[in-house]
Amino acid sequence: MSGVWIFDKNGVARLIPNPTRESFEQKEPPLPGTATAPGARPRVLVYLPANHVIRSYTELEHRLAELGWTRYYNSDQPNLLQFHKSDNSTHLISLPKNFNNFRS
Repeated sequence: MSGVWIFDKNGVARLIPNPTRESFEQKEPPLPGTATAPGARPRVLVYLPANHVIRSYTELEHRLAELGWTRYYNSDQPNLLQFHKSDNSTHLISLPKNFNNFRS
């Protein structure tokens, strides 16, 4: 699960998957099943060290290459883009082929 965990004064935690200022100010979500205010900004992928929004797989692949990751071609998973750190590593990133389907 990704998001922000908020602990109240009694130590009870609640998860806010896509936090906005409004969601921190309210005890309960404004709509059942949601954790953000209506009209909240869409989720984006951000490379935090540079505060850079990644808008495409081309940008993501470039950033990953700078960090030592290489594209891993796997014919068994045609709907996924995969990147691996090295041939000697078990680290593998798997993403949906369509960037618009990318979810955290």
